[in-house]
Order: sequence, then structure tokens, then C-alpha cells
Amino acid sequence: MNVSARPKIRLWDYVTGSARLVRMTNLVIVVLTQYFTRILLIGPRHEWRTIVGNVDMFVLSLSTVCIAAAGYIINDYFDIKIDIVNKPERVVVGRYLKRRWAMGAHQILNVMGAVLGLVVSPYIFLINVFSITLLWFYSERYKRLPFIGNFIVSLLTGFTLLILTVHYPANRHLVFIYAVFSFFISLIREIVKDMEDIKGDEAHGCRTLPIIWGIRRTKNFLYLVLTFFVLTLFVMARALDNNLLVLLFFLLLLPVSWLTFKLSKADTRRDFREISSLCKIIMLLGLITMVWA
Repeated sequence: MNVSARPKIRLWDYVTGSARLVRMTNLVIVVLTQYFTRILLIGPRHEWRTIVGNVDMFVLSLSTVCIAAAGYIINDYFDIKIDIVNKPERVVVGRYLKRRWAMGAHQILNVMGAVLGLVVSPYIFLINVFSITLLWFYSERYKRLPFIGNFIVSLLTGFTLLILTVHYPANRHLVFIYAVFSFFISLIREIVKDMEDIKGDEAHGCRTLPIIWGIRRTKNFLYLVLTFFVLTLFVMARALDNNLLVLLFFLLLLPVSWLTFKLSKADTRRDFREISSLCKIIMLLGLITMVWA
């Protein structure tokens, strides 16, 4: 008997591994965010049952999910060696899913995303193709460069809301404010994640901000981003003459201030992981404010 034989991978391992690979929780959040935006910001709210049952909305959201899932797959495909150092327990490609199967799944999901977008609108199709292209170059090249990779991911996060205004133009300016909110929180979180993963990134030749600047200068940059983030939200809310939105954003200053304090004290990988989770909570709180916006 060969005691060193590799343990057999069960079907459940494939299922759970695939769910981790495409970040199933994140995909659910994307769908909920799009539907909340469609109902609460674009409206009309009293027709929420019609909106939930709208075929175009379903197809548009499904196309976004397909492209996002494909993006997660190709990101893991290119980052196997880095992830073995940074997050060995989360490596799926090469363990549960062969590399060629991962690439095949990535291509199928991208085609599905593009075609579904075309079903809704040629403009949605063009945005989806643009997003697919950005995700490929991000994973293959730009993720390893300073700032540009962070910017691309954050831009695409904002696109998940803005794409709705292409087909549903009502209250476009209000949706834009929340897209900007999503962009900034995502940008902050992406840079924090680079600080968390500095060890594995540096070992494999990445040139992220924490690697070329160091942790201290990257923190100072994040303080500037946080300041610009807060000022931008208040200026945009005032431009819409929406006093309630100003109040809601003012309340969000509390968790943002706590994030800034935690960032000033952060020193270990665990500290940066907690700040990354705090960014997710602030994103959620921001989306909840849609109920009163």
C-alpha cells in the first residue's frame, strides 16, 4: 500500500472549491446590490415586484455575475504561486480544478456574459466586453503594478452600479454617487489587501504600492484617498441638494473615522485583514443608506 498516495478528492470538495474559486458570497452581494439599486434608487419603489420579475434586469444582472466569476477564475489562475504564500488554504486551481479546466470555465463565462449583455442592449454588450478585457489585463499584468491594478478593480466595482443606468436612466445622478462610493471603498480595500499580502507579492516580483513605497508611505497615501473620498461624497450630495443624503453620509463618517484610526495603528498582517473586513462593513452600511436616499 502506498501510504504517500494523494488523498482522493470528493465531489463535495469540488463543489466547495468551485464556490470559493468564483467567490460565491461576493457574487450574491453583487446581485443584491444591483437589485437594491434598481428598486431603491432608480425605482419606482412601489413597483418592486415588477422590477424583481423583470426579464431584462435578470439577464443584465446574470451577465454581470458571469463576468465577475470569470474574473475571479482568471485572477486565481495567474496567482497560484502568490496565493500559495499568501493564502495557501484558499488555493483551488491546481488542487481541485485543473488549470485547463479553469481556463475553459473562464472563457465560457465570459462568452455567456457578453451574449447576455447583448440580449439586453448593444451598449451593455460593449461595456461587458470592455470589462472582460480589463479583467484579463488586470490579472495577467496590471495587478502586479503599483496602483493601476487597484484602480481597475475599483472602477469595475463602480461599473456594477453604473451599468444599470445605461438601460434604466432614471435618477442617474443618485446612482452615480453610490457608484463613486463603491469605487473609493473598493480602492481603499484593494490597497489594504496589498499591504496584507506584501510578503507573497514581493517574493514573486510584484510592484504594488506597499512594496515600492513601504507601509508608512502607503498609509499616508490612503489618508489622502480617505479625505478625498469623504469630501467628494459631501460635495456630490450637496450638488443634488439632498440634505438627507448629506446626513446619511455624515453618519458614515463614524465607521470611516474608525477605519482611519485602525489604519494608523495597523502593523501586522492580521491588522490589515481586519481593516479589509471593515471596508466590507462600510460598503454594506453605505448600501443600506439607499433605503432612505
